[in-house]
Amino acid sequence: MDAKRRSVLLGGLAAAASVAGLTGGTAASAAPVPGGRTGGGWPPLEFDGQVLTDPASLSAAADDFGHIVHKTPAAVLRPANSDDVKHAIDLARQYHGKAAPQGQSHSVWGRSMTDSQGGVIDMSSLHSVGAVQNDRITVDAGAKWSEVLAVTLPAGKTPPVLCDYLELSVGGTIVVGGVGATTSTYGVQSDNVISMEVVTGKGEKFTCSPTSRSDLFNAIRAGLGQVAVITKVTLKLVAAPASTRRFQFFYPDLATMLTDARFLSGNNRFDAVQGAILAPPTGGWAYRLDATKFFTGTPPDDAALTAGLHDDPARRTATTSTYFEWLNRLAALEALLRSNGQWFNPHPWLTTFIGDSRVQAVVTDEVNRTNAATDLGQFGQIVLSPLKKSAITSPLLRKPSDNLFYAFNFVRVPATADVNNANRLVELNKATYARVRNAGGTLYPVSAFPMSRTDWRNHFGSSFNLLDAAKNRYDPNDLLTPGYEVF
Repeated sequence: MDAKRRSVLLGGLAAAASVAGLTGGTAASAAPVPGGRTGGGWPPLEFDGQVLTDPASLSAAADDFGHIVHKTPAAVLRPANSDDVKHAIDLARQYHGKAAPQGQSHSVWGRSMTDSQGGVIDMSSLHSVGAVQNDRITVDAGAKWSEVLAVTLPAGKTPPVLCDYLELSVGGTIVVGGVGATTSTYGVQSDNVISMEVVTGKGEKFTCSPTSRSDLFNAIRAGLGQVAVITKVTLKLVAAPASTRRFQFFYPDLATMLTDARFLSGNNRFDAVQGAILAPPTGGWAYRLDATKFFTGTPPDDAALTAGLHDDPARRTATTSTYFEWLNRLAALEALLRSNGQWFNPHPWLTTFIGDSRVQAVVTDEVNRTNAATDLGQFGQIVLSPLKKSAITSPLLRKPSDNLFYAFNFVRVPATADVNNANRLVELNKATYARVRNAGGTLYPVSAFPMSRTDWRNHFGSSFNLLDAAKNRYDPNDLLTPGYEVF
């Protein structure tokens, strides 16, 4: 047997009873379990990676970026390859457990967790990034987008769409969609997948694409991890610009901001347009559009870019940076929040979409209901970014019916870790989502509030048939990603 291979008990990722058969409180992989059956009757199964049951590993797997929901698994697998993922799923199926893949655990409501009836598959151990091959690159699902960029940018290439925070995993964003600043042009990140290597809930390894097992391909993209675990992804690439010219436009009110958002969405003069409603220290609300033009070589004409806009020219700002500096623009805020401890407080965020026909009425109502100091916090904001429906093709990403709609998100950054306050904000999320839904809006499903199985069926609407059929075919025992509670 290869010296790297270790024998660990099958029970490590199965039901709670299996925990008694592990090397309690230690990293099981640090001390190989002898072959043959143990007194508990669990046969051994070999992994190349590590199975961890020590308190620190279990505690880390029981938390996420939301810091609100906590569930402690029986064990944590750090796979060394896709065979390890298959073994873990085989184990869960045989012993009626659950398997919860985690990337960077950036969910905000325990979606990537499981309790002691199952195990976590920590995909961050699978993070290799292949070489650029013209218009594509193949990467492990646990790779972070920053790691992908470290390979593509020196080759003059970039994924077309990147989330605002680059330290998320590739697989983790694909299973929810992955909205970015360039979504109106290129769609979401899951729209820019060429193919995927996956392990289904039946323990089958497949490569799927638009032309090979397309039902599986479509059920995985924005499918909340319900039918398979992504192990590798081949991503589209486009030419990367060298530089960016970024403008911040400020408006006296929501109506004026929306006028320019519609205008800029229609003429494509900028490569990225995002919006925010902020609460300045002086009080009231500030309305801002953040618009960026990519370029290589000669900078763009500022006058042409800003012609016809209705912002306050006296407050307008313009900066030039490298493309990567622009992509990594949240790094300074992350460093600040880590330094003052707020990064580790609860993050009861709400992420929705609202159609253009109802946006002004709905947003005005919700802003009037919001106390900036207590409901958002000093570093929080309300996101209001225009998106084109026609650019998004992943069938399970639910969108309003309007051709133009908006990402309407409450980025709440509480100043303390107070549980009662976090629960209060979760209740606000539930109420706001209900009003958004009644106005024809939809959910971007990375939000901090509970959803019942009926809620999820209503969310997916007619598209639920696609997901349900794939679930029955590829994960009939309902093993995968139990934290969403879709099935």
